[in-house]
Amino acid sequence: MDADFMTERAVSPVTGLVRWVVVDADSFDLQPEAVAFLASLRARGCSPNTERTYAGRVALYLSYCRMRRLDWRTPGFPDLAGLQRWLVETPVPPGAGRVRPSPVRYRSRGTANAVMTVLGEFLRFGAAHGWVPAGTTALLSQPKLLRFTPPGFDSEESGQQHQVEAAAFRFKVTEPGYEDLSDEQIRRMIALVPSARDRFLIALLACTGLRIGEALGLHRSDMHLPASSRAVGCGIEGPHVHVRRRTDNPNRALAKSRHHRFVPVTADLVALYTDYQYERDHVAEAAESEMVFVNLFRPPLGRAMSYPNAKERFDRLARTMGHACRPHMLRHSAATRWLRDGVDRDVVQRLLGHVSPLSMERYRHVDDAEARAAVKRVGSLTERP
Repeated sequence: MDADFMTERAVSPVTGLVRWVVVDADSFDLQPEAVAFLASLRARGCSPNTERTYAGRVALYLSYCRMRRLDWRTPGFPDLAGLQRWLVETPVPPGAGRVRPSPVRYRSRGTANAVMTVLGEFLRFGAAHGWVPAGTTALLSQPKLLRFTPPGFDSEESGQQHQVEAAAFRFKVTEPGYEDLSDEQIRRMIALVPSARDRFLIALLACTGLRIGEALGLHRSDMHLPASSRAVGCGIEGPHVHVRRRTDNPNRALAKSRHHRFVPVTADLVALYTDYQYERDHVAEAAESEMVFVNLFRPPLGRAMSYPNAKERFDRLARTMGHACRPHMLRHSAATRWLRDGVDRDVVQRLLGHVSPLSMERYRHVDDAEARAAVKRVGSLTERP
């Protein structure tokens, strides 16, 4: 499908503020309702990456409606169901500028669900402003009776109120689970990367459980690594890093949590940071940046390290290792290790920066040794006398 609407990155010449907009692919006129919706995301404090992702999904929906000659404000139930099927049955267009032929790719059901979720938010936003009739948004959800209630669900006094509003257009998908890495795999990752900067990045994620966006958003002033930081006005004892949400980072890295937190670090991590500083000091351009992670090996030297750059390095490492090595797997590994070592769940929740205790459920899973030990315990009860 040729895109009738597309996303564009707009940069203010005065403030340098980055915004994402949806424009008509032919005239480059702004799509006003989509632009207003994206502005509401910025007002809510959403990250630029969220804004970019939502912009692409709204543009996809508007293009689909124009292709099918539908009014985007008033799609019927068959139209929305058709869009849901179209998302998984239609090949994804190749990326712009791609020269070499590539295998045909299709969106997964999980991706289709994500698109339909953004579509629902967009239409509800339009309804709140009078652009979309209430009848349209009524199609987006339907009542669902819960057979089992999740932890923390309020069933009211009678215990009978188990009905919720569920998305009407959502594929049932298998939970992908959460992958982690063993200590040996992490040590091998650190040993294989050639630069002190990348060794420190891997170790930092594995030691602290930081999200990759939080790590890339660190400032040098956040690194309180001496035994005492009272000289800089910090009363926290021992080496630690501060995680702060900033909206003006030059690489647009943004901490997901809006609450400041600190995470203690080990002496080994401090040593790796020292090695990285020695490597960084050999690049004169890096001295001008307050960011912890900067480009050292290719232009623009000294610029804050971006997420695509970090992802490329992890992808390259994964090919060398022969298995997935995503940054978030290191966060999962840290959380799983803490819980298995008996660290209180409330402490782990604070270290990870989770607001809800329900977010902790994903990290505790049974490993091979625990499963085998459990079976052996049961087996001992059934042995013949």
